[in-house]
Amino acid sequence: MGNYRAAIDQFREGLVLAPGITAVLRQGRVKYGFGINLEQDLPHDLRGFARWGWSDGQNESFAYTEVDRTGELGCDLRGDAWKRPFDKLGVAGIVNGLSGDHREYLALGGLGFLLGDGRLKYRTEQIFETYYTAHLWRGFFASRDAQHITDPGYNRDRGPLWAASVRVHIDY
Repeated sequence: MGNYRAAIDQFREGLVLAPGITAVLRQGRVKYGFGINLEQDLPHDLRGFARWGWSDGQNESFAYTEVDRTGELGCDLRGDAWKRPFDKLGVAGIVNGLSGDHREYLALGGLGFLLGDGRLKYRTEQIFETYYTAHLWRGFFASRDAQHITDPGYNRDRGPLWAASVRVHIDY
């Protein structure tokens, strides 16, 4: 995988017109990360949850999304009150961020697998999410989700925006 600092240094030395992560690929690099997930059942069919994640942010992202720091806090309500005990209605707040090298790489014109237009004016990305998960049949669930994203793509010149999605989950 490529290293953000190596790509930045190559650009600053005038060897390339824009930093490129694929120009500094090297086998054997490692990306470290950690995550913590806490869940607590609360009275009245409520559940609270908190999630925290961190990666070193030195080497390129290549899975899920380009995020080096994340925190989430939320809760959901089981559908017992409307006679759908396996359904859930929930809300969450999420804050995502990038490491210093990752930010600089994107601000200088580098491209990630999801981000990059050469004009990054960094700010953490804040998301407010609401969702409804319906149990449709046995291990089959479908969710409708809406997110309000402030500073999408970690850029204070972007957004805010609304994003809607549908997800399907199958247990077997």
